[in-house]
Amino acid sequence: MRFTIFQDSALGARTINQDRMGYCFTRESLLMIVADGMGGHQRGEVAAQITMQTVGAVFQRMAHPGIDDPVEFLDHALRSAHREILRYQQIHRMPEAPRTTVVACLVQQGQAWWAHAGDSRLYWMREGAVLARTRDHSKVENLVALGLLAPEHRERHPERNKVLNCLGSPFEPTVEIGRGVELRAGDALLLCSDGLWSALSDEIMCRAMSAAPATRAIPDLVRQAVALADRQADNVTALGLNWEGDERAGAMSSALLPDGAVTTTIALGPLEEQELPDITEDEIERTIREIRDAIERSAGR
Repeated sequence: MRFTIFQDSALGARTINQDRMGYCFTRESLLMIVADGMGGHQRGEVAAQITMQTVGAVFQRMAHPGIDDPVEFLDHALRSAHREILRYQQIHRMPEAPRTTVVACLVQQGQAWWAHAGDSRLYWMREGAVLARTRDHSKVENLVALGLLAPEHRERHPERNKVLNCLGSPFEPTVEIGRGVELRAGDALLLCSDGLWSALSDEIMCRAMSAAPATRAIPDLVRQAVALADRQADNVTALGLNWEGDERAGAMSSALLPDGAVTTTIALGPLEEQELPDITEDEIERTIREIRDAIERSAGR
């Protein structure tokens, strides 16, 4: 596999960043994930962190070096994260569990599969056009699907932030799985929290991902979203990939990895303890800088 990949996150106008993002890859398989902790519930950032750790751990356990059944893996990994969040609630005797939306994508053998719960999105883009995107599990999206709301009125609807599905809910979540699609050289995949897509149009995001490699497009999009939303800016998180990217644009090749090796930006901890440390904003920003530096060093920049 050869690809260019980059991730970025910004606090926006919030007091804490509850978004999490990361990716892992072996010689034959790549996992990308974005989780958006839900601010209306206690410790949404913990739910997002548990989701990242759990899905990353399942990937590392099952990718040898590829995933046998991508659809089964995505369903199992996200449901495992849901159960870990509920276990965290029990251990800490919380009145309700922390909650998070999530979107994940698995790429191997030139194909991509994705899964989501909530309104974190994936976009599959080619030549400046959206070929597919996930459908939000939200009240507004349901109204649009039923023909009760015009698509152009989504952003102004008073209940546009009402999410109907997530991990950490007292009910078993719906994990919606996207079909396996064949990637072509130049295709782009974009995973993001609602802080990005609610501020920027699909056209803006497509244009950015087609005009520049992810290493430049992703931080530019994050900055634009924060600037446009201004005092209403939510946490903004994006993870982007260019398939079969140009090596001059920072493309990496997984063929260089030895058997059994995993490259990851997801910090994995002992899930059985579920004693997650409090993470300060300075630590988050430092981690993002370290990830950027590592990506640039690996690309020889």
